[in-house]
Amino acid sequence: MKLRKINFINFRNLKDSSIKFNENFNLFHGKNGQGKTSILEAIYFTATGKSFRSNKIQELIKYEKDKCGSYLEYEDRLGKKNISVKFSDRKKEYNFNGKKVNHEEFYGKINAVIFIPEDIELITGSPSIRRKFFDEEISQSNEEYYKLLKNFSKVLKVRNQYLKEKKTKDEIYQVYEEEFIFLASNIIKKRIEYINRISILLNLNYRKIFDDKKELNIKYVSEINYDKKDSLEKIKEKIKNEIKKQVLNEKKYGHSLVGPQRDEFKFLLNEKDSKSFSSQGEKKSIIFSLKLSEIDMIYKEKRENPIFIIDDISSYFDNSRKKNILDYLKNRKIQLFISSTNKLDIDSENFEIKNGEILC
Repeated sequence: MKLRKINFINFRNLKDSSIKFNENFNLFHGKNGQGKTSILEAIYFTATGKSFRSNKIQELIKYEKDKCGSYLEYEDRLGKKNISVKFSDRKKEYNFNGKKVNHEEFYGKINAVIFIPEDIELITGSPSIRRKFFDEEISQSNEEYYKLLKNFSKVLKVRNQYLKEKKTKDEIYQVYEEEFIFLASNIIKKRIEYINRISILLNLNYRKIFDDKKELNIKYVSEINYDKKDSLEKIKEKIKNEIKKQVLNEKKYGHSLVGPQRDEFKFLLNEKDSKSFSSQGEKKSIIFSLKLSEIDMIYKEKRENPIFIIDDISSYFDNSRKKNILDYLKNRKIQLFISSTNKLDIDSENFEIKNGEILC
């Protein structure tokens, strides 16, 4: 997959622009606060419909403007295509090849992997951060999983309301209970399958680029003792049994105490929890290895590479590791969008950014 061109208007502090991309490396460089990250955000937002900096759409719109938009031309293994996003403080509008679509149809047309400073929270932050990350990554290449999550969110909300109002004897509650177990078990099954596959790749990438003497794995953690070989029916059975055990507590607290919304992911380096035992340097290397493993997973599912976005690579790694990383991406023929405070000594299309304007 290759991005060819982007147009954007009224986006952040950027001057309205059109950028043609190199099919390999694209470097955006300049001093801090000039708009480098905003350009990367515009690319990612147009590709996914989401921002990696904010959940508030109003923050993406240029000051004193009431709407903005972006348009992206790209080419995948099936041919040339385009997508666009128009958004205001009230709504978003998605288009694919000139036709209006909803976000469910839009998401996953372009696969994008991003590496930003805040990603360290995938190790140091709360379980909800890790759940959100893995849910989004699985959804990129698995439309069924995306739908399962959306439906589960709705059913969970209703189930919690019935628990809060102590209406668990109602017939309608039993209907939602069955749907809750069905959706929960399918989500957990797909999570476990994904973690089993990506954990192998994660260890290989970490050992290949950073430290070949250590073992790195991801563990799916739940109050229910799932086994990676559990069938879907076995998972359903375990959830049902746990709900029976928690029935009094769920009535007492008025919300669901069982399900994928409570499960956790842990990074284990040499069998020790990285959150507590890994150094800052190791944590950065773990996260970057995870991103490379995402690329591998997407390639296995889609048979083509995603685009890769790295915000401020110079703040992460020394020159030696930076060179190893860039050589690896070049050999993999991955289209890279990267920002740096300095002009790097790499073979790339260089864009200097100053006061939100692109100076080629």
